[in-house]
Amino acid sequence: MSTFTLDKVHSGIGFQVKHMMVSKAKGEFKNFDVAVEGDINNLEGLKITATIDAASISTNNDDRDGHLRSADFFDVEKYQTIKIEGQSIKKISDEEYELTALVTIKDVTNTEKFTVEFSGVSKNPMDGSTVTGFDVEGKINRENYGLTWNAALETGGFLVGKDVKLSANFEFVVA
Repeated sequence: MSTFTLDKVHSGIGFQVKHMMVSKAKGEFKNFDVAVEGDINNLEGLKITATIDAASISTNNDDRDGHLRSADFFDVEKYQTIKIEGQSIKKISDEEYELTALVTIKDVTNTEKFTVEFSGVSKNPMDGSTVTGFDVEGKINRENYGLTWNAALETGGFLVGKDVKLSANFEFVVA
């Protein structure tokens, strides 16, 4: 059994969504934790749980961030966390895996699939510790979680796209 300790300095959770049908609005969650249990030599047997502080959303625009925290979107007063609970990991190739997970946003839970790239294992030259990394990509439909606010555009389409692309990277110290 390996012990995984998240290195938050070298980890991040980002997202992007279509804005006005012509560009992308990007952001990140600044406060999160990822718990991993299992054996680094058996990735398909890992148990993964991520907890994200919904109020830590940041798009580098205070007005937009406030709107995203409001009842129109995440309603952070009522629903403080987003939770991702891994259900299975399937090896696709030496470096690529498929993670099937239960995603809960605003007390709505759906099954989603994510692509996980395993970056291998390395020794940190600064302290000799063993480190590993994973890059995670996926796409969810925000409307499936009750994040349905939108505005119609005069030229057709909507202000905010419904598909949200997720991109995360995690580094762990492994003992």
